[in-house]
Amino acid sequence: MTLSVSLGHRFGGFSLDVDFEAPSGVTALFGRSGSGKSTVVNAVAGLLRPDRGRIVIDGTIVLDTAAGIALPPHRRRMGYVFQDGRLFPHLTVRQNLLYGRWFAPRTAGVELPRIVDLLGIGALLERRPGGLSGGEKQRVAIGRAILSNPRLLLMDEPLAALDEARKAEILPYLERLRDELGLPILYVSHSVAEVARLATTVVLLEAGRVVAAGPAAAVLADPGTAPVVGLRETGAVIAARLAGQDDDGLSRFETGGGPLWLSRVAAPLGAVLRLRILAQDVMLAVERPKGISALNVLGGLVEDIRIGEGPGAMVRVRVGEELLLARITRRSVGVLGLAPGKPVFAVLKAVSVAEENVGGAG
Repeated sequence: MTLSVSLGHRFGGFSLDVDFEAPSGVTALFGRSGSGKSTVVNAVAGLLRPDRGRIVIDGTIVLDTAAGIALPPHRRRMGYVFQDGRLFPHLTVRQNLLYGRWFAPRTAGVELPRIVDLLGIGALLERRPGGLSGGEKQRVAIGRAILSNPRLLLMDEPLAALDEARKAEILPYLERLRDELGLPILYVSHSVAEVARLATTVVLLEAGRVVAAGPAAAVLADPGTAPVVGLRETGAVIAARLAGQDDDGLSRFETGGGPLWLSRVAAPLGAVLRLRILAQDVMLAVERPKGISALNVLGGLVEDIRIGEGPGAMVRVRVGEELLLARITRRSVGVLGLAPGKPVFAVLKAVSVAEENVGGAG
């Protein structure tokens, strides 16, 4: 599946002007509130008619304002999951799910038993929405959308209304859908943690414009995106293989730059996981440090340095095939003599990576 989007729209004091292409997988529209994310997804769904636009999904033109083409929403074959579940309160979970199937084309799609299993909602089938938690409602809403057999699943901040516990509950199910169904997803979020765990492609929006677009690991590890992402949230995403579970409560991972120890991660040995490592948790040294409490010292090369407007700097380091970011001071850049190509050691405490920043690799 390929999605090509070119949109221009103006309302009030806001102007949207975006162009991007998205391959198969989970494409995250990421940005601050008011950056234009929901406007884009509503235009793709057909719920908004932009002033100018062309949207093509797998060669099918669903919108071309210049040619007078604008397929209505029901002909675009989109599944839409909103912030709230919007389930029918008088129907059971099973009936809500089958309502989605009623709108599916006659061509074969994902069947009810498989969706029930993937989303872990077998015990909920005879219950009504009023007796479900927020996370359970969202899982049912996702299942209903998928059972309509869409060519593209749209998710507009589906976890925004949930507390942290419910988010932690539902994220693994979203990872399963990404990995096992292969259904293309356009995912709207302003949460870096969600994007880092789920996205294969990131389209970064700021004030109605595309600031960056590309593979998630590359966009999130770009020092130039830090002002939009937020300095405290900026970090790289790396893939690492779980190689061992040590008796002292640490998990050992294999990376291109050497072994990495983290607090115990519940996953089978050999699993390749996605780790989000915040730039503020990474220190740099030009010689391998000794006599320190931090267990993780990864060798790499400086690839890029971006000096901020204040006293800070963002340094991108290549560690094997992966990229790390380190947020340090401009003074440290000078004292260490950092420059592209210089060998360095990235230092990370084992307890720095929180549980919510560990997910399936996809």
